[in-house]
Amino acid sequence: MPGPLPGPQVVTLINEAYAAFNARDIDRVLAGMTPDVAWPNAWEGGWVHGHDDVRAYWERQWAEIDPRVVPGTMTLMPDGRVAVQVAQTVRTPEGTLLSEGQVEHVYTIEDGLVGRMEITGTEDTV
Repeated sequence: MPGPLPGPQVVTLINEAYAAFNARDIDRVLAGMTPDVAWPNAWEGGWVHGHDDVRAYWERQWAEIDPRVVPGTMTLMPDGRVAVQVAQTVRTPEGTLLSEGQVEHVYTIEDGLVGRMEITGTEDTV
């Protein structure tokens, strides 16, 4: 049975972030993050911190691959973080499918903004 749902402001924040990411609107995504956000560098490994590093990471990533992420079920975890089940599709810039599957993103919200995102599970179907 799923856990409790996060509040409507958090749901809106997270949905907006995914929509902006898919639209490649970096400024709109960053507006929903703390200035010192911790973000996983899932493509190259490690972490990036802060708006400038997240921007540079995504610009490098989008030059090489075309990821699309669609949020599904959101659950408020006992520790206050928000788990989001995400359908992820990654293609080459030319459109060749590289991977498709489900991932879980876990968000730490600080003062109404994303302070940290973690990737806790992946399941590729391609």
